[in-house]
Amino acid sequence: MDKQSIIKKIKKHKKHPNLRFQLKEKTEEFTDMLFYTLFDIDTPVEDNLNKLEIKFKELVDMACWEINKPCGKVWSHYIIKLPEVLEKLNLDAEAFLACDPASLSVEEVYMAYPGFYAIAIYRLAHELQKEGFPLVPRLMTEYAHRQTGVDINPGAQIGDSFFIDHATGVVIGETAIIKKNVKLYQGVTLGALYVAKNLKRTKRHPTIEDNVTVYANATILGGDTTIGENSIIGGNAWVTESVPANSTVFHTPEIKIKTIPHVS
Repeated sequence: MDKQSIIKKIKKHKKHPNLRFQLKEKTEEFTDMLFYTLFDIDTPVEDNLNKLEIKFKELVDMACWEINKPCGKVWSHYIIKLPEVLEKLNLDAEAFLACDPASLSVEEVYMAYPGFYAIAIYRLAHELQKEGFPLVPRLMTEYAHRQTGVDINPGAQIGDSFFIDHATGVVIGETAIIKKNVKLYQGVTLGALYVAKNLKRTKRHPTIEDNVTVYANATILGGDTTIGENSIIGGNAWVTESVPANSTVFHTPEIKIKTIPHVS
């Protein structure tokens, strides 16, 4: 097969006119600039907001495929929410400082904690998602996922003072609801009990009430599953039914130790 035939066949199968990977790269640049604008003391807020608006218009040009949808107005609505998002993130950072005895300072939380970074990008993406501009928020949280190992869908609803310790392997589904002062440890999954495309418009992921702690590698599944306030879910627990307030749920493994007899 000659080169021209190969080119012709490739072009034939490149059938997605809106698939521009430049959108992914530019979203990552936008995300980094947004994070620095909110937190870095040496980054000028006014100048960066102007630059962010320009970058956002580029994203709109690539990602707004519906001609009649006013994507251009999203930025003006979104920017109004940034002070509130920053306020929430400061509460999250304080929760990290209060919950982790290994934390040395709040500055360390902002700069070195992957759980905080994942939450920050989620909160910034979530507000954009609510404006009806879904692809860019999804790319933002996937960027954070790639860097931290934490996969938070931008559609999830998460309350104040949220803490994720160690971060890696945490999965929070699109319709999950997490209320205030919740603590998750590594490997926790808040997922769907069933996976089927016809469930798209239904609540598939659990609700976690105030002051709940979920320890490492616990799995909580189902849209009808609610973990009542002040409850503790132990490590490796598998939960598919609601738990009343003030409960403790734990998994007891069977541990067998086999020793080799002493051989002289």
